[in-house]
Formats: sequence, structure tokens, C-alpha cells
Amino acid sequence: MPPPWQLVSLGLLGGAVLVGIFVWLSQGEPAPDLTTTTRPTPSVILAVRDLSRLEATEMHMERVIQMTDTQRVLFGMTEATDTILLVAAADVIAGVDLAGIADDAVVIDEVNGAVTVTVPHASIFSSRLDSTRTFVHARDTELLAERSTSLESRARAEAERTLSAAALQAGILERAETSTRHTLTSLINALGYEQVTIRFE
Repeated sequence: MPPPWQLVSLGLLGGAVLVGIFVWLSQGEPAPDLTTTTRPTPSVILAVRDLSRLEATEMHMERVIQMTDTQRVLFGMTEATDTILLVAAADVIAGVDLAGIADDAVVIDEVNGAVTVTVPHASIFSSRLDSTRTFVHARDTELLAERSTSLESRARAEAERTLSAAALQAGILERAETSTRHTLTSLINALGYEQVTIRFE
């Protein structure tokens, strides 16, 4: 039989082991390594599509249109004219159509918080004459000429066409793309992405 002091030592050692096991069990298993993966969501695509036809720039244009119908009268022996002088004012609106943007037009880098969006180039959406500022300044139908009932409508159509061309020369599409870039960048920044690149093609 072992001496009493050995029994006491074995008892103390066994008690210490039991306490250690109890403490280990009470603490549970060590925390595992945590890896968080975030999948790209369609939130950016949906937000961009919600803007639909983004009217980015509007220009107020004015132009004087003179249109003349020249008619051969008196059996073709002489000419007579029917002339209109139209003061035209129009609102030309340009923007980017985002409604049909494809899923692959948005590339999301979740690691770096970066987004690249490819959108169509800007185009003119409308060129509408302002009826309150458009008027016939003068109409001159010579004595032998027949007054044309379509001359004013043709002058208005020509005004819309030339005012659209003037807006293009004034850089309306470039301004529309700059405005679109700012709008989309602000929108995507609000969704939590810091680096935003907008491409036009």
C-alpha cells in the first residue's frame, strides 16, 4: 500500500486534472476562422434601369426660318413667290436610354468596392417647338402667287430639324454624357461603392 503522502499527491493531481477538463469544457471549442463572402446583388443594375430614359441636358434654342415657294405663273412666263418668316424657339432634350441595359454591362468588384458601368452614348430624345415663343413674323404672298396652306407647317418642321442640328453643334450630347456620368456616380456611391467608372459605347 502506498504511503499516505503519495495518496494525497495522487488525489491532488487527479483533482487538478478534473478541474482542467471542466474549465476546457466550459469554454467550449476554440472559435473557427471566419471567412465572409458577399455575392454581387442586382441592386446596381436595378437602380440604373430605374432611371430609364435619363434626360440629362436641355437646351433652349431660337432661330429665324425664312421659307419661300417659287411658282411659275402666266403660262410659265413669270415667277411669283409665297414667303414666310418664322421665329422659332425650341427645347432640345438629350440623354441616355438606360432601360435596356444588359446584366453584363455592370461589373462589380466586391473586394475593392468598385463598379464599372457601360451605357449607350447620349442621343437627342426630342426637339419640340415652344408654341408660346414660336410665331410667324411675316408672311408675303405676291399678287400672282397662290398662298400655300402647308408653308407654315413645313417651316416649323425645318425649324425643329435645324434647331436639333444647332444643339448638336453646341455640344448637347457631350453635356448629356457628363451629366449622366455625375448622376450615375452619385447613385452608385449611395449604394455603398466608392470607386465608380462610367463608360459610353
